[in-house]
Amino acid sequence: MRILSGIQPSGVLHIGNYFGMMRPAIELQKEGETFYFIADYHALTSLRDPAALRENSRRVALDFLACGLDPKKSVFFKQSDVPEVTELTWLLTTVTPMGLLERATSYKDKVAKGVSANHGLFAYPVLMAADILIYDSNIVPVGRDQKQHVEMTRDIAIKFNETYGQTFVIPDPQIREEVAVVPGIEGQKMSKSYGNTIEIFGDEKSTRKKIMGIVMDSRTPQEPKPDAEKNLALQLLKLVAPAGVAADYQDRLRVGGLGYGDLKKALFEHYWNYFADSRAKRAELAANLTYVRQVLREGAVKARRLAQTVLQRAKTNCGLD
Repeated sequence: MRILSGIQPSGVLHIGNYFGMMRPAIELQKEGETFYFIADYHALTSLRDPAALRENSRRVALDFLACGLDPKKSVFFKQSDVPEVTELTWLLTTVTPMGLLERATSYKDKVAKGVSANHGLFAYPVLMAADILIYDSNIVPVGRDQKQHVEMTRDIAIKFNETYGQTFVIPDPQIREEVAVVPGIEGQKMSKSYGNTIEIFGDEKSTRKKIMGIVMDSRTPQEPKPDAEKNLALQLLKLVAPAGVAADYQDRLRVGGLGYGDLKKALFEHYWNYFADSRAKRAELAANLTYVRQVLREGAVKARRLAQTVLQRAKTNCGLD
């Protein structure tokens, strides 16, 4: 079983990225052959600062390796180091119906929120399809908001196979519903676009301030909160604290007597402790960037070897050689 996933270097990674994509991906290293990439081509749809893109890509590599990605178990690489993916994108574009792309909810949501529309943003699902299909991927772990894109990948692959004969493996999305959407500090999905994130490796002082500023309602500590499970701080605490600890705070919130300030202080402490080992490992990696660059180079060599095989299969089947 081959598993593939990618993450954009469009900004500093946050705990929504970690629990929604990174941790599930790391856990899957023992389940099959895993390919994980830094999606820098995709980032170009929104990030136009070359220095920031380079820095963000470096940070993603450090963060992923610090959080447990093992280059001995996974192929880890930058998307742009496998140019075959852009050639396959064109082949897929020629069989992709316009109506399929026009139905993409992610594109419509971004435009509705004021993101500038461009062809890259509109055709994002085709590049994502190429990312997935060029490695004969079986499983694609994604957040709930990306499920439609994997379904579109399946539609595109089926269309190509019907047109030119059996060419691509049809992938399946894998979503962990319990952490598919991590709430931000004001209630929307945690996202760099909304500015509501808690960074994985944030500065201690600024992260504490951010967590203490999480939006709460106006009820007093003494008032019972029968809807305690909806509390944002509690939802985040459940991600970073032992289950018994989180359940105790939920019970105290439900019956009354627990102040929101105390709850948020507990959230910060458990968050800080949760990533303590990863912070130490990241510091070691940051002091040895030669090793990090070597990991990415070796990953790209392995990825290209497979990508060239699949691309040639597609080119042969559609008559390009």
